Amino acid sequence: MSSEAFDCDVLVVGLGPVGAAVAALLARRGIKVMAIDRDTEIYPLPRAVHFDHEIMRLLQHLGVAEAVSRHAQEAPDYEFRNSAGQLLARLQPAPSTPSGWASGYMFHQPGLERALRDQLAAAGNADVQLGWRFESLAQDPLGVTATVSGPEGPAQIRARYVVGCDGASSAVRGMIGASLFDYAFDEPWLVVDAVVEAGCRLPEVNLQLCDPERPTTCVLGGPGRHRWEFMLLPGETPEAMLADGRVEALIAPWDCGPVRIERKAVYRFHGLVANRWRSGRVLLAGDAAHQTPPFAGQGMCAGLRDAFNLAWKLDAVISGGADESLLDSYQSEREPHVRAFIELAIGMGRVVCTQDRDAAAARDAEMLSRMQSGAPALPPLVPPPFTVGCLLPGSPAAGTVFPQPCAGQAHQRCRMDDVLGDAPCLITRSAVSTVATDVQLLPIESERLARFRGALEAWLDEHGVEAVLVRPDRCVFGAGEPHELLSAWRRALSPITRAA
Repeated sequence: MSSEAFDCDVLVVGLGPVGAAVAALLARRGIKVMAIDRDTEIYPLPRAVHFDHEIMRLLQHLGVAEAVSRHAQEAPDYEFRNSAGQLLARLQPAPSTPSGWASGYMFHQPGLERALRDQLAAAGNADVQLGWRFESLAQDPLGVTATVSGPEGPAQIRARYVVGCDGASSAVRGMIGASLFDYAFDEPWLVVDAVVEAGCRLPEVNLQLCDPERPTTCVLGGPGRHRWEFMLLPGETPEAMLADGRVEALIAPWDCGPVRIERKAVYRFHGLVANRWRSGRVLLAGDAAHQTPPFAGQGMCAGLRDAFNLAWKLDAVISGGADESLLDSYQSEREPHVRAFIELAIGMGRVVCTQDRDAAAARDAEMLSRMQSGAPALPPLVPPPFTVGCLLPGSPAAGTVFPQPCAGQAHQRCRMDDVLGDAPCLITRSAVSTVATDVQLLPIESERLARFRGALEAWLDEHGVEAVLVRPDRCVFGAGEPHELLSAWRRALSPITRAA
């Protein structure tokens, strides 16, 4: 089939933050992308309220970090306290991160989504259609035909690939017959978002109140916003919790002063993972592939990590000559990472959600003892490295995030990713004679790396290697001898071709 028969290279279904990121990442790589969403406007109220330093690095890569920063503030300490107000655990932001950004951020999601959509609208090869609903799809060896319904009625879109970013009730997931693994953690909570009025007195830290009478969360949102979450108790219904006056009664004991309730909704906090994220030319990302309780603040983060991981692989297959088997590494890399964070969040949730008073007392005693002994009362929020996928197995640091050195101060700061571009790069101390059209060859002595040379040399020294090959998503493919890294990279992207 000729290229003219395709409406787009990739059809993205769903234009929340994950779909917008997938589409924007593809568009900046020159991929012709179409994105559809059943809604005609960005959802105007808060949903996710936290993202971490790796996500800010992704936003930097997309050129929207400054725009998003206007809707974000650095995350404070995260404290767990019992019903008497005793401190059970304190998770403090890391003083530095591999990404060169603050450890975490509290933010207003509509502002982030607007920044992503504005970036997408500026791309000449992106077609955004709002008010279009996905209905069905059919695959063949060359592409996918998706049936949609738009303002003018049914239509068909012909694409090489489809990425379903259409949320927890994903219709795309249903079309590929994927089922959900259920972690059997299912707790209903009332979520209340408020705008902070002048004279308001609210905690300046994020809080989990581990009170068996009513487990409660109180955290910052974006600038000028705050969030409460109240666990529903046995016998309570969503309708009763959402009734007029009920939210005000729940907030009253906080004696916080004037706030304006912006949103209230009842959610079920649960952990779910799709058994497959790819069927041929159709892939899933974000909540369509996995859902997590909010206690570790990693729901949206996981989806945006999906976007970064998947976009460069689709680009490599569509325009870079990589074998389609590269797409199999998407789930094999991302699923263990997602599961680790879901299990962490569920573990934290079980600490918070304890309603038996005796069990809560035992929990308090154990956490206080651990804190007093200097042992961590809760597991650290450290993402696990990839162990399988598009990596050079056994090489130093393979599967870890490559650090981003920064130079300069404050607003004059320059970050290394800004000079690396979108392609994979080989940072090396040794001369490389091989011509590599698909990999940037960056001698550590090059002018482009001058401001970061000390940090890069220290990393190479630490791992005892001459070179490191960094993937487009800033994951370390492998480290070692430069020619061997280039050969391994080409085998990884096109194993059939290279073996022939």
